[in-house]
Amino acid sequence: MNDTDVSKQIQQMVRFIRQEAEEKAGEISVSAEEEFNIEKLQLVEAEKKKIRQEYERKEKQVDVRKKIEYSMQLNASRIKVLQAQDDLVNKMKEDAMKELLNISSNHHEYRNLLKELVVQGLLRLKEPAVLLRCRKEDHHNVESVMHSAKNEYASKADVHEPEILVDHTVYLPPSPSHGDEHGQICHGGVVLASRDGKIVFENTVDARLEVVFRKKLPEIRKLLVAA
Repeated sequence: MNDTDVSKQIQQMVRFIRQEAEEKAGEISVSAEEEFNIEKLQLVEAEKKKIRQEYERKEKQVDVRKKIEYSMQLNASRIKVLQAQDDLVNKMKEDAMKELLNISSNHHEYRNLLKELVVQGLLRLKEPAVLLRCRKEDHHNVESVMHSAKNEYASKADVHEPEILVDHTVYLPPSPSHGDEHGQICHGGVVLASRDGKIVFENTVDARLEVVFRKKLPEIRKLLVAA
């Protein structure tokens, strides 16, 4: 084989190696591009997922915030309604007190009321001897109905007339017209106690009104809600 043939063979081998290298380089390039595209797609999907998760998180936060705000507004509305109801009930109580003051200003009606309150207290205590307290301004009215009250109690309870000791040292608070503007007041009535002080029955006008309002409060609230 001469030099020319050798040269041709070498050139053929070089072309073959170059072609094979180019094909291999092409394969590597394609493979690298495919891997790049896959990785790029994975990164894009990962970012999309992060964005979706962030959006969902913020959406949940907004939803929770809306629920909290709604709950707070609802509670505030309920408190306002309850406050308005309480104000109306207190106004009704004040009006009732004013009406009761009119009764206490009518001496005949008020004496009859005192007698009934004393009899109720005696029937509740069922004691042979009791201590009675009243307002200082009611002292004479109480004394004037004492006999008839004891008699009525004895008749109803079928017992002897009880001994009633009127306390002249400690009195109930005065009426609004006689008392200090910022001090305690009492709209009338009596407090009876056993002689040893272990049993006490408060039968004042204020206490009776409080009992009535406590019993009627659910009914009053229903009427206010319906209105």
